[in-house]
Amino acid sequence: MVKIERGDYLILLATALLLPWLYFTLWGDQRAGEYARVLVGAEQQALVSLHQPQTLEIVGELGVSVLEVLSGKIRFIESACQGKQCVHSGWIGEGGEVVSCLPNRVSIAVLGGEQRFDAINF
Repeated sequence: MVKIERGDYLILLATALLLPWLYFTLWGDQRAGEYARVLVGAEQQALVSLHQPQTLEIVGELGVSVLEVLSGKIRFIESACQGKQCVHSGWIGEGGEVVSCLPNRVSIAVLGGEQRFDAINF
Protein backbone atom coordinates (compact mmCIF):
# COMPACT_ATOMS: atom_id res chain seq x y z
CA MET A 1 0.00 0.00 0.00
CA VAL A 2 1.27 3.47 -0.91
CA LYS A 3 1.67 5.97 1.89
CA ILE A 4 0.88 9.60 1.09
CA GLU A 5 3.45 12.02 2.47
CA ARG A 6 3.12 15.70 3.41
CA GLY A 7 4.86 16.73 0.15
CA ASP A 8 2.24 14.84 -1.85
CA TYR A 9 -0.50 16.88 -0.21
CA LEU A 10 1.39 20.11 -1.03
CA ILE A 11 1.64 19.11 -4.69
CA LEU A 12 -2.09 18.28 -4.80
CA LEU A 13 -2.94 21.63 -3.17
CA ALA A 14 -0.71 23.57 -5.59
CA THR A 15 -2.28 21.76 -8.54
CA ALA A 16 -5.81 22.44 -7.29
CA LEU A 17 -5.01 26.14 -6.98
CA LEU A 18 -3.21 26.39 -10.31
CA LEU A 19 -5.77 24.61 -12.52
CA PRO A 20 -8.56 27.23 -12.34
CA TRP A 21 -6.08 30.01 -13.12
CA LEU A 22 -4.74 28.08 -16.14
CA TYR A 23 -8.25 27.35 -17.37
CA PHE A 24 -9.39 30.98 -17.34
CA THR A 25 -6.10 32.27 -18.71
CA LEU A 26 -5.71 29.83 -21.59
CA TRP A 27 -9.31 28.87 -22.39
CA GLY A 28 -11.17 32.03 -21.44
CA ASP A 29 -13.22 34.14 -23.84
CA GLN A 30 -10.21 35.97 -25.30
CA ARG A 31 -10.79 34.92 -28.90
CA ALA A 32 -14.30 36.24 -29.49
CA GLY A 33 -15.05 36.93 -33.13
CA GLU A 34 -16.43 40.15 -34.54
CA TYR A 35 -17.94 39.07 -37.86
CA ALA A 36 -19.13 35.95 -39.65
CA ARG A 37 -18.56 35.33 -43.35
CA VAL A 38 -21.31 33.28 -45.00
CA LEU A 39 -20.33 31.48 -48.19
CA VAL A 40 -22.38 29.52 -50.71
CA GLY A 41 -19.86 27.46 -52.62
CA ALA A 42 -16.90 29.81 -53.05
CA GLU A 43 -19.03 32.97 -53.27
CA GLN A 44 -19.53 35.25 -50.27
CA GLN A 45 -23.23 35.80 -49.59
CA ALA A 46 -23.01 37.88 -46.42
CA LEU A 47 -20.65 39.41 -43.88
CA VAL A 48 -22.59 39.86 -40.64
CA SER A 49 -21.75 41.43 -37.31
CA LEU A 50 -21.98 38.98 -34.42
CA HIS A 51 -23.14 41.81 -32.15
CA GLN A 52 -26.45 42.48 -33.93
CA PRO A 53 -29.13 39.84 -33.27
CA GLN A 54 -30.65 38.72 -36.55
CA THR A 55 -31.91 35.78 -38.58
CA LEU A 56 -30.63 35.14 -42.11
CA GLU A 57 -32.06 33.00 -44.88
CA ILE A 58 -29.33 31.81 -47.24
CA VAL A 59 -30.26 29.99 -50.45
CA GLY A 60 -27.92 27.07 -51.07
CA GLU A 61 -27.74 24.31 -53.66
CA LEU A 62 -30.54 22.21 -52.05
CA GLY A 63 -32.66 24.99 -50.61
CA VAL A 64 -32.75 27.52 -47.80
CA SER A 65 -30.50 27.45 -44.72
CA VAL A 66 -31.61 29.62 -41.80
CA LEU A 67 -28.90 31.15 -39.60
CA GLU A 68 -29.32 32.85 -36.23
CA VAL A 69 -26.98 35.49 -34.75
CA LEU A 70 -27.30 36.18 -31.03
CA SER A 71 -24.96 37.34 -28.24
CA GLY A 72 -21.77 37.26 -30.29
CA LYS A 73 -22.39 33.79 -31.75
CA ILE A 74 -23.95 32.27 -34.87
CA ARG A 75 -25.54 28.90 -35.72
CA PHE A 76 -27.62 27.03 -38.27
CA ILE A 77 -31.19 26.64 -37.05
CA GLU A 78 -32.58 25.04 -40.22
CA SER A 79 -31.15 23.56 -43.39
CA ALA A 80 -32.32 21.73 -46.48
CA CYS A 81 -29.88 18.83 -46.03
CA GLN A 82 -30.86 15.38 -44.74
CA GLY A 83 -28.35 14.71 -41.94
CA LYS A 84 -28.65 18.13 -40.25
CA GLN A 85 -25.06 17.91 -38.95
CA CYS A 86 -24.77 21.67 -39.46
CA VAL A 87 -27.76 22.27 -37.17
CA HIS A 88 -26.38 19.87 -34.54
CA SER A 89 -23.01 21.69 -34.58
CA GLY A 90 -24.48 24.41 -32.39
CA TRP A 91 -23.15 27.88 -31.72
CA ILE A 92 -19.77 29.19 -32.92
CA GLY A 93 -18.28 32.55 -32.01
CA GLU A 94 -14.51 32.33 -31.66
CA GLY A 95 -12.12 33.56 -34.35
CA GLY A 96 -11.26 30.78 -36.78
CA GLU A 97 -14.25 28.54 -36.08
CA VAL A 98 -16.07 27.19 -39.13
CA VAL A 99 -19.28 25.21 -39.57
CA SER A 100 -20.59 23.98 -42.92
CA CYS A 101 -23.58 22.35 -44.51
CA LEU A 102 -21.75 20.41 -47.18
CA PRO A 103 -24.78 19.05 -49.10
CA ASN A 104 -26.25 22.57 -49.32
CA ARG A 105 -22.78 24.14 -49.90
CA VAL A 106 -23.30 26.79 -47.18
CA SER A 107 -20.52 27.56 -44.72
CA ILE A 108 -19.95 30.05 -41.91
CA ALA A 109 -16.50 31.26 -40.82
CA VAL A 110 -16.02 33.47 -37.75
CA LEU A 111 -13.61 36.35 -38.36
CA GLY A 112 -11.80 38.57 -35.89
CA GLY A 113 -10.25 37.88 -32.56
CA GLU A 114 -7.23 35.66 -32.16
CA GLN A 115 -7.56 32.39 -34.01
CA ARG A 116 -7.16 29.37 -31.79
CA PHE A 117 -5.37 27.19 -34.37
CA ASP A 118 -3.17 27.95 -37.35
CA ALA A 119 -3.52 24.42 -38.76
CA ILE A 120 -5.35 21.19 -37.96
CA ASN A 121 -4.24 17.83 -39.31
CA PHE A 122 -6.24 14.63 -39.33
